[in-house]
Amino acid sequence: MRSIKRVFALITLGFGLHFGQDALAQDALRAPAYPLITHNPNFSIWSMGDELNNSSPKHWTTADQGMLGLIKVDGEIYRFLGKEKKQYSSILPTSDEADYQLSYTETQPGNGWFLSDFDDQGWKSGKAPFTDQRKEGGTFWNTDELWLRREFDLDDVSALSKLNLKIRHDDNIMVYLNGEQIYELEGWIHRFSYVAIPKEVQQRLQEEDNVLAVHIKNTAGGRWLDVGLAEEKEIPAVKDIQTAPQKSVSLSATQTKYSFDCGGIGLDVTFTSPLLMDDLDLMARPISYITTATKSTDGNSHEVEVYLGVSSDIAVHQPYQEVAADQYSFGSLDIMKVGTTEQNVLGRKGDDVRIDWGHAYVAVSDHPQAKQWISTAQSALESIANATFRDKKLKGKSLVLNSLVNLGMVGDEKQEQVFLVGYDEETAIQLFGENLLPWWKTAAGGKFESQLVLASEDYPEVMGRCEAFDQQLHSEALKAGGQKYADMCVLAYRQAIAAHTLVEGPRGELLFLSKENNSNGSINTVDVTYPSAPLFLRYNPDLMEGMLNGIFFYSESGRWKKPFPAHDLGTYPIANGQTYGEDMPVEEAGNMLLLTAAIVHQENDAAYAKAHWEVLTLWAEYLRKSGFDPANQLSTDDFAGHLARNANLSVKAILALAAYGKMAGMQGMKEVEEDYITEARGMAKQWMKLAADGDHYSLAFERPGTWSQKYNLVWDEILDLGVFPEEVADKEVAYYLTKQEKYGLPLDSRKTYTKSDWVFWSASLADSHADFEALIDPMWKYANETANRVPISDWHETKDAHVMNFRARSVVGGYFIQLLYLRGAY
Repeated sequence: MRSIKRVFALITLGFGLHFGQDALAQDALRAPAYPLITHNPNFSIWSMGDELNNSSPKHWTTADQGMLGLIKVDGEIYRFLGKEKKQYSSILPTSDEADYQLSYTETQPGNGWFLSDFDDQGWKSGKAPFTDQRKEGGTFWNTDELWLRREFDLDDVSALSKLNLKIRHDDNIMVYLNGEQIYELEGWIHRFSYVAIPKEVQQRLQEEDNVLAVHIKNTAGGRWLDVGLAEEKEIPAVKDIQTAPQKSVSLSATQTKYSFDCGGIGLDVTFTSPLLMDDLDLMARPISYITTATKSTDGNSHEVEVYLGVSSDIAVHQPYQEVAADQYSFGSLDIMKVGTTEQNVLGRKGDDVRIDWGHAYVAVSDHPQAKQWISTAQSALESIANATFRDKKLKGKSLVLNSLVNLGMVGDEKQEQVFLVGYDEETAIQLFGENLLPWWKTAAGGKFESQLVLASEDYPEVMGRCEAFDQQLHSEALKAGGQKYADMCVLAYRQAIAAHTLVEGPRGELLFLSKENNSNGSINTVDVTYPSAPLFLRYNPDLMEGMLNGIFFYSESGRWKKPFPAHDLGTYPIANGQTYGEDMPVEEAGNMLLLTAAIVHQENDAAYAKAHWEVLTLWAEYLRKSGFDPANQLSTDDFAGHLARNANLSVKAILALAAYGKMAGMQGMKEVEEDYITEARGMAKQWMKLAADGDHYSLAFERPGTWSQKYNLVWDEILDLGVFPEEVADKEVAYYLTKQEKYGLPLDSRKTYTKSDWVFWSASLADSHADFEALIDPMWKYANETANRVPISDWHETKDAHVMNFRARSVVGGYFIQLLYLRGAY
């Protein structure tokens, strides 16, 4: 281990108080999105803005996961959570409401095709939606372009209020209403969107012979078109609701806290997802707490009621799916649950999808001042004051689970109200044809209602444990890298964990399976596991094993027959074998060897490596033949394209061979250890010659004038391998500091975008806190200033903080890499 790094670690540990004092003068991080409920890829709800009550909470895919929080103070109603959803009535139904036909052609039509009086007698007729998905029951579309017309009459044009285009499409599109363009978009939307139609266009509608005309062009991926008209309806109750002024928001590892001023009452709202990795039963229990705490701020007592409405959107892929909801009591709780009537278990896989099997739950303590009922979205607000709407059982679309608690007179003594929100997937994953249950079912069994009761009874203890852990994590990160580094670790914590699901495998093994959120939807991708690893290595290596176990089984079972690991296990939640279209041989072999070595290094026990030694040896032999000078292939940064002689990929292979040698030595195989480590050190010397480019090392061997982040070097020191001379990392870090843009260090010389996880890895190569901070601070600035309000993306443009793609991914667990350098110093 490099002696200077040892000194840096001790300095940061010794002067953690100094960083804490700096933090007092620093503005708090404005998160790109704030985690509210975060458990797994399906149950993941975020506030995507600065104020909790300025927009509806959303799933990480940005689909609405509606929650509405209201507080009534002396008869005045204030909104503190979410926003009242606009309501629409159909004027021209889309296919989720009724069957309808469109006239269409697949060839360029004549002039004026979008006008009302155009003669489309020669066109075909087809049922909506138009799509390349035959199972949807519409018209199959597989050409590049379509031109479509939908003619319609209206009963009373003058009675229309605010008219909207209701549309879902994939991809580039132009829409006309009676010859006037009302919508254009390059791109696609995978759920219905409402677009206001200009008043002057609406005023020119006729009672007969109107036409919606569409030109849509497919450029990539799927095809879809569904289009109609809807009228926005006024909700009288909304006029009586005030927006509570938000005073603050703060993040810790397991909690997001807000405070509001509500007419003489101070309101604190805390969202807690107790993801404590030292307690897998608790971490994997998919139940979050929403805690409201009220207290008088003016010295007077006030009559207070608190309301929480939770939309059935949490339990559907699309809001038009029918759901069934029930309200009942169980033990000490009043409970509501909702799920689709179809319950197509594990029937939907992919990236931009929401779960539509299992059930969402909302629970409150059973006492006379708490009321629960089911309503439609249209009647939710009116039903608060109207007992006739208070249904205990209901079927329909877009229902709301309503809870109202009368707190009575609230004075100087703080009063808490706890709401429990949970989701039981009932069946979580399919692994090579076998359906696996959520962890709680295999660990505890019984009904989900029993888990809700347990969560309610455990509440005081769980909150105390969360507070203690949050302080511990922040303190460790603060000492390791300073306040801005600590901020980024806190921001990453829940996101990284909630991009996985925990299940027990068929042989009783732990499986902690990631989803490639907003990239391609793969399950258990090895080169997503690799950057995610530092968080789990630090706080529970058992989970790190759970991230590798499925990949080991894939090879060891004989299902995967190649001499390097698979890229993935399938497409989430179906893990029946690799679905990614291309292998990453050197990447994945290096990843699996290095991560196995990291596990046994953290545990100081070679048992895990010994259990998989045969396949580890196979992969090491492959790297020995093909890893040093990689052929033209993809690496984890596959969006950057294929690259031959990739210098950073070569570093991975070299260090993976040394790591294999170290693991052999831990098992007493000293000759194997010496053989592999000696060869790795020889390769490192050769690498330095082939990658040399003056004051840095090149992107690829013998490619002068190029450069890249050599983030894979981190393992040389963390695993104490001693393969590369210190000068390699020193030279690279010094060069990186000359290449920074406003929002960070680019990934390499090909583009100006970056991967924030790799920047954290590269920064950890620095010997001084000043250099480390110089590389980390722009990452904090990116998170604080990006205009893309989504769970933090790990792929952004360094010139303007624009998100390229990816969000809510587990790879931000890589931000914790600096903590691995301080192993044993916590």
